[in-house]
Amino acid sequence: MLRFFRKIRQNLLAENKFTKYLFYALGEIILVVIGILIALAINNANQKRLTEKNEETYLIGLKEEFQTSKLKLKELIAVNQSNYTGAKQILKYTNANAMPPSEDLFSKVLYSTFSTDIAFNPNNSLLQEMINSGNLKNLSNPELRIQLTNWVSTIEDIRRQEEELGIQRIKVLDMFRTNNYSLRTIFEKAGVSESLGLPNTEITESNLSLLDSKEFENNVLMFIITSYATEEVHYRPLMQDLDKILKLIDIKK
Repeated sequence: MLRFFRKIRQNLLAENKFTKYLFYALGEIILVVIGILIALAINNANQKRLTEKNEETYLIGLKEEFQTSKLKLKELIAVNQSNYTGAKQILKYTNANAMPPSEDLFSKVLYSTFSTDIAFNPNNSLLQEMINSGNLKNLSNPELRIQLTNWVSTIEDIRRQEEELGIQRIKVLDMFRTNNYSLRTIFEKAGVSESLGLPNTEITESNLSLLDSKEFENNVLMFIITSYATEEVHYRPLMQDLDKILKLIDIKK
């Protein structure tokens, strides 16, 4: 095509038809520009389709991750509730007017309340990959990008709160590192000695005197307060963030 126009230009110049030559030259330029614009439009359209396809893949993966994280958080909230409910039951036993529990019951409540540590471990592998590779910016929804960015910092706050809760839990457990109280009694009365592979013993030491310890009562109180704050100030707002992120993902899809 360009060779054809070049030949016409040469003929026009040879015939001294300069005006027509300019028109043909201008036509060539316009055709070249149109060709470039069409090529750019096709390239942009292809790039847009590729970007949208990649975004769709990321959204599907993110939805799976956050749905799994939501299930984990629900289970963790239930465990935390069980822990501080048990701790409140123990606190009732410390009341001087309350009927003391049996050794078996006290051991079971102690074990169920303080044997489980609390730690939220969300599925964030895809999100971290997107952040590290810079692909988070390819999500077209700016609100979703903001929520995902905030999610990372929120998880860090959650971890600090869980560390504090762990410290309060350890303070209660530390009271059994002395000669005054017996972990073995708790394991045997709670029925877990066999599963732990511990040898049986015929002599058990009572832990009921803990209920008269102000230090024990204070430690249990701090555990209750920290557990409650972990749920109300951290886990429940985090659940709201999870729901909002999942909703934003579904809106895009």
